Amino acid sequence: MPSVIDQAVQVRLIATAPGSHTVPAVLHYHRADPLAVRISFPPEISLDGAEVDWAFARELLAEGLRAPAGTGDVRVRPLGPERTVLEFHVEDGVAMVQVRTDDLRRFLDRTYRSVPAGHEQKHMDVDSGLAELLGDA
Repeated sequence: MPSVIDQAVQVRLIATAPGSHTVPAVLHYHRADPLAVRISFPPEISLDGAEVDWAFARELLAEGLRAPAGTGDVRVRPLGPERTVLEFHVEDGVAMVQVRTDDLRRFLDRTYRSVPAGHEQKHMDVDSGLAELLGDA
């Protein structure tokens, strides 16, 4: 089983101005952080010209394919049978993208083959995580 899963996807950036446009993004999953998924967006879509990365619960993504999920910074909801909307909330506003639901399902299937649901604790490196959090304390 691969310890890292990257999957390129096309997302449709939903803008308030007419004419949403499609941009590339990459979904990431790492077995060492089995509860999280990440999505990276290219610098050209950010206001400051930097690549944008978001991390959120794998379970949130899975739930959001079936029904609206999330109440925090990241929210996921189906948009018909073929698209899923990801919402990213920050102080300055909300960024929304549409992703093909089949792409998200394929990505999630790969992550669950790497680390099955309910087995995440077996792959977590708690000692390293604590060391990183505590630093030199």
